[in-house]
Amino acid sequence: MAKCPVNIKASFTDREILHLAVPSIVTNITTPLLGLMDVAITGHMGSASYIGAIAIGGSMFNMLYWLFGFLRMGSSGMTAQAYGCSDVPRQSVILKQALTVAILVASIMIILQQPLCSLVLEFMDVDPVTRELASQYFGILIWGAPATLGLYVLTGWCLGMQNSRIPMWVSIFINISNIGASLMLVYGFGLGLKGVAFGTLSAQWLGFITAMAVCRIKYRLQPTGWRDVMQIDALKKFFSVNTDIFLRTVCLVAVTIWFTRVGAKQGEVMLAVNALLMQFFTLFSYFMDGFAFAGEALSGKYIGRRDGTMLRITVRHLCGWGFGIALAFTIVYAFGGDFILNILSSEKEVVARANDFLPWVMTVPVAGFLAFTWDGIFIGATATRWMLASMSIATAVFFISLFLLSPILGNHGLWISFILYLIARGVVLSIVSRHNVFHV
Repeated sequence: MAKCPVNIKASFTDREILHLAVPSIVTNITTPLLGLMDVAITGHMGSASYIGAIAIGGSMFNMLYWLFGFLRMGSSGMTAQAYGCSDVPRQSVILKQALTVAILVASIMIILQQPLCSLVLEFMDVDPVTRELASQYFGILIWGAPATLGLYVLTGWCLGMQNSRIPMWVSIFINISNIGASLMLVYGFGLGLKGVAFGTLSAQWLGFITAMAVCRIKYRLQPTGWRDVMQIDALKKFFSVNTDIFLRTVCLVAVTIWFTRVGAKQGEVMLAVNALLMQFFTLFSYFMDGFAFAGEALSGKYIGRRDGTMLRITVRHLCGWGFGIALAFTIVYAFGGDFILNILSSEKEVVARANDFLPWVMTVPVAGFLAFTWDGIFIGATATRWMLASMSIATAVFFISLFLLSPILGNHGLWISFILYLIARGVVLSIVSRHNVFHV
C-alpha cells in the first residue's frame, strides 16, 4: 500500500484538530463567560465585597473540583486509547468506573460541607462581610457537586470517543440556563448573591441530566456488571493514572488559592483587582484548552493505534495552533484590556488599580501556551507521572519567586511569580517530550 504523502497527512491533521478543537472552544468559551457574567452582575451591586465574595467562593469550588479534575482528564486519555484500539468493552468500563468515583466524592463533599467551608475561609483570611457572603454562596452551590463531577466524567469520556460536540451543546444549554436564571433571580426576585448561586445550581443539574440522556441515546454501551468495573487490572490502571493527575492538581490548586489569598491580605480592593484580572487568564485558558482537548483525544487515539508518525505530526501542529492563539490573545489584551475591565465592573477605584497590572496580563498567553498544549498531549498519552513532575517544579518556582519578589514589588511580584510558574510548566514538558516518553 502506498504511503500517504506528508502534506496530505498534515492537512488531515489540521482538519482533525479543528474538528475537535472548535466545538471544545465553544464549550470552553462559555465557561469563562459564565464567570464573567457572575462577576459582571456582582460588579454592579454597589460594593467591592460582592466581587470579593464571588472570587473567594469561586476559588473554594475551584479547589474542591480541580482536585478531582482527573475524573475528566483520566477518562479522556484512557477512553481515547481504548477508542484507538477499538476496545469497546473497555470504553464502557472506564465510563462506569469514573461515574462511580464521581458520585462517591460528591457525596463526601456534601456531608462535610460545613467543616470544608470553615476551613477554606479560615485559610483565606478575608474580612467578615466577604466571609459571610462567600459562605452563603458555598452553602448553596455545594449541592451541585454530583452534577458537576458527573459532567466532568461525561465530558472527558465523550472527548475520548472523539466527540466534542455533545459537551459543546450541553455547555451552551447550561450557560444559557445559568445566565437566564441568575438574571431573573437577582433582578426579578431581588435575591442578590443568593440568586446568582441558585441560578448556577439549577443549571448544573439540568446540564448533567441532559448529558446523561444524550450519551445514552448516542452510544450503545456494552453491558458491564460490577465484576467488570471492579476488575483489578482495570482499577490499577484507572487509579495509577488518576493519582498522578490528582497530585498534580493539588499543586495547581495550591498556586491558585495562594494567589487569591495574597490578594485578599492586601485588602478588598486589591482582592477585587486580582479577581477581575484573573478573568483574563480564565478566558485565555479555557479558549486554549480547546486545542489541549484536541491533543488529548488525538494523541490518545494514535497511541492506541501505535501510529508514531501521526502522533509526531499532530504534536507539531498543536504547538503551532497554540502559539497562534497566544499571539491573538496578547494583541486583544494589549488594545482592549481597559475596555474589558470597564465592562466587568463599574467600581472606578478597582478598574483604575487593575489597569496598573494589565502589562502582566498581556504576557500571560505567550508565557502559558506551551503548558496547555503539552498538558493535553501528555494526558492523551497517560504519561501522567511526567505531568506531576513538571507541575511540582513549576509550583516550587512560583513560591520561591513569590517569597523573593512579593516583599519588594507587592502585587507586581505576585503576577511575575505567576508568569514564571506558567513558563516553567511549558519548558519542563518540552524538555521531557524529547526523551521518547510516549509508548508508541
